[in-house]
Amino acid sequence: MGFLPIRRIITLVFCSASLLPSCASDSRLLPNKPLTVGSTLISDDGTFALGFFSPSSSGGNHYYVGIWYNSIPKDNVVWVANRATPVTDPSSATLALTDRSNLVLSSTDGQLLWMANVSAPGNLASSENVTGEATLDNTGNFVLRTSEGAVLWQSFDHPTDTLLPGMNLRVTHNRHELQWLVSWKGPQDPSPGSFSYGADPYQFLQRFALNGSRPYWRSPVWGNYLMVGSYMESIKSTIFMTVRRIEDEIYMSFGMPGGSSTVKIKMDYSGKIKILVWNSNMLEWDVLQAEPDPECNAYGYCGAFGFCDNTEPVPTCKCLDGFEPISKEDGSNGRFPKGCRRKETLRCGRENRFLTLTAMKIPDKFVYVRNRSFEECSAECTSSCSCTAYAYANMNTSAINGDDTRCLIWMEI
Repeated sequence: MGFLPIRRIITLVFCSASLLPSCASDSRLLPNKPLTVGSTLISDDGTFALGFFSPSSSGGNHYYVGIWYNSIPKDNVVWVANRATPVTDPSSATLALTDRSNLVLSSTDGQLLWMANVSAPGNLASSENVTGEATLDNTGNFVLRTSEGAVLWQSFDHPTDTLLPGMNLRVTHNRHELQWLVSWKGPQDPSPGSFSYGADPYQFLQRFALNGSRPYWRSPVWGNYLMVGSYMESIKSTIFMTVRRIEDEIYMSFGMPGGSSTVKIKMDYSGKIKILVWNSNMLEWDVLQAEPDPECNAYGYCGAFGFCDNTEPVPTCKCLDGFEPISKEDGSNGRFPKGCRRKETLRCGRENRFLTLTAMKIPDKFVYVRNRSFEECSAECTSSCSCTAYAYANMNTSAINGDDTRCLIWMEI
């Protein structure tokens, strides 16, 4: 998500689902030792648990295999395997590691409810047996490895609604699909909801929150590949977000110095994309950031050439200097849904100049021009009568896509 100012933080982690009692405390799932309802895997440091849980609203009729914070009593589920296919008969459900090192959730009558779809390592035929084990790591990642240590599958590659520290979210789709955080349908319903969060399919420099297929919030565009929040007294730390290349894809991740796991990014069922930290004194999740906030920061809320002025006591939409609302009715409620227009039409060839706007969230629908200096980026726009604006940043880090610069221009359609 966009790394906007973070106002407060504390310590961390929890869900009001009925988490079944632990009858096992190993962190490993082994072949011929399936996990059943009432048994759990516990990470070595005790932070995370994996097992069957039943949301309280289901009355014990729906069970899911999930990962949750082991010592936190609410909003603690961070990953769910069988979101769309709940277990309805818990006495017959097992999560097993097969002799071909695949993870399978099934009932005793043979009904398949979920499968990890593991591919054999490149040096083995898919029909050849691969011995291994699945381990719940201290990071909250459930990892299936061969006996030689090769990773066959991991839950971090299949996110549900939560991003944990150190977990990578894929923001390009060169060889693999984009990864999205998808909300629960309700506070006690883990099935896929209407809201999702991930990268712009056409440009990894920004992220969107969607309601169905419709954008309703957009992050600021990356100005650097490492963004560090200000020091926060409440947690005695900072939060950082990074973008990095891993093989042929680009990923975003976040974390805290020292590797704390008690902070998370969640695509909430309410439609808010949140940064949350567990307050162990109040036994509550503190909301460090929830977007869109304020309301006028929602996608398209202020219309073309309008902006959300959040420096006012009550944030409201305004037109850029030299522009006015298209509709006279607009603005009475602090919103310009039809946008703004120029007060004076520009004519190509006349002496025109660009106005510098600082501390602004740059607009959508830009053209990314690669490998340009600031002067070249400026010339790219000033030489075209169709160019209405440009923005430039030097990332000041090693390039992840062959370009350390960020030259964006907006063309009149």
